[in-house]
Amino acid sequence: MTGRSTEPTLPSRRTFLRLGALAAVAVPLAAACSPGFDESPDPLGPLLRAAESDTAGAKAVKGAEGEAVATARAAHAAALKTEVDRLNRPKPEQSGPAETPPSSVDGLKERLAAARKQAEGLVPSLPRYRAGMVASIAAGCAALQQSSEKLGRGDDAGAVEVPAGVQLAGETADAVQQALGAEHAAIWVYGLVSAYLPAAFTGAVSRGTAEHVKRRNVCERMLSAAGQTPAGPEAAYVPPKPVTDANTAMELVATAESDTAAAWLGVIDRTDDAALRTTALNALVGSARRGTAWRAEFGAKPVAIAMPGQSV
Repeated sequence: MTGRSTEPTLPSRRTFLRLGALAAVAVPLAAACSPGFDESPDPLGPLLRAAESDTAGAKAVKGAEGEAVATARAAHAAALKTEVDRLNRPKPEQSGPAETPPSSVDGLKERLAAARKQAEGLVPSLPRYRAGMVASIAAGCAALQQSSEKLGRGDDAGAVEVPAGVQLAGETADAVQQALGAEHAAIWVYGLVSAYLPAAFTGAVSRGTAEHVKRRNVCERMLSAAGQTPAGPEAAYVPPKPVTDANTAMELVATAESDTAAAWLGVIDRTDDAALRTTALNALVGSARRGTAWRAEFGAKPVAIAMPGQSV
């Protein structure tokens, strides 16, 4: 039988060389066209957009609440934008209707609650360097809520409990020891100021003391379970300035709450354990809220710290 052969035609050696040269050129071209950054959506993106929208809306709301929210949410937006831009991710086009800024104090109240919940939900799973920042933003939203009844005062922090199965070692154990030290100091401060405050503050002092005793016990139990020796309290502590009256007493309590907030933020920064992060976050939020209440009593400005626990 005659006709065209059905066997495949093999490329010549020259063809192979030409194909090889083209492939060698294609690889660097592909690499050069690669974006060089993570193209997946940034989980901080929604937080950033909400903070920017809240800032814009709050600036148009008259009164102390609008001013306070605008200042704090602008600080949140700046911190988030720096971190989002740091990863050099592409900016996705806005899909669907644009976010409507809040236009009233009630709107700010709703947005603060939503932003706090959203931030708190991210803290357990984010990388360490992001978890601390987002936890501080959640605490800042909680502080704003505490600063005015119109913004949601009364929504307290979650429970501070010994997380199940937590492993403490190295820098995580050191961070819990530092939190324990801050709790010892806070208990001492609450005991000191009780002699300078009017009877109307007895309940607040008792509640604050009880909360710090509970946290102290949680730290001691975590450390003991990990085979660590919990540090004891100092015989006495030196306040940053003398306590001479009710105002200086309230200022010292606010300082103690700020110190415990920073210590618990340090725990979040030094652990990947989701349950321990939640315990630390609740402690951070609680200190931010109590510190705001005391700052309001002695007339501190601003009343609410934008990012509690962060060094300033």
